[in-house]
Amino acid sequence: MIAQVNQLSVRYGRRNAVDDISFELRAGELVLLLGPNGAGKSTTLSAMSGAITPTAGTITIAGQPVVTDAAKAKVGFADQPPALYEFFTVEEHVGFVAQARGGDRAEATAVLTQLGLQAIAARPCRELSFGMRQRVGLAAALVANTSVILLDETLNGLDPHATRHALAALTAATARGAAVLMSTHLLGSAERRCDRVMLMNKGKLIEDLHGDALAALAQRGPTALEDLYVERIADEGPT
Repeated sequence: MIAQVNQLSVRYGRRNAVDDISFELRAGELVLLLGPNGAGKSTTLSAMSGAITPTAGTITIAGQPVVTDAAKAKVGFADQPPALYEFFTVEEHVGFVAQARGGDRAEATAVLTQLGLQAIAARPCRELSFGMRQRVGLAAALVANTSVILLDETLNGLDPHATRHALAALTAATARGAAVLMSTHLLGSAERRCDRVMLMNKGKLIEDLHGDALAALAQRGPTALEDLYVERIADEGPT
């Protein structure tokens, strides 16, 4: 297993944002993390990146605690909104991230080309539109061959061409053995390419579908995943 989450809990005051969840990520799989606003998805991703400290539980990346520099260098996290160095150009930002992981600027150039971003490489990050910021955040998560790629609604705001570039890049990442965990409210093309679907609600992991179970769900028709979501998660408004 490339990543392990064991009995993870994150509490904000009296509220359990994440409540005792456990799961593993395997090399080469693309996993969708679904759930309503406030379900705990972003908090889970942040904890897995090492950006926040859990209240309880453990997270390991390639067998090492996520708090270690060795583990963090293997994780690419595109948060929401993307945290960019505003006065860097796009190429400088992604290159800086690559070097921080032990890579080089040539890898930055390669990932920008892969995502169709070479035309804005010299543009300052502070001048980017929402969708462009999303794409640069993805580039930073992918650069230097990260082993665990965490995406917090990164496909949101992308045009159809950008979405195709992004999904192709994620497919290439899983083909080289990376694991991708992606929260999203947009199904469609992402749903068709995933290997596994996890549902969260009220801080709990309530479904984890893969293999035969996911294949059986797909046989129920094009709206099967949306139907499952509605069946398992009541519309209770903001939590």
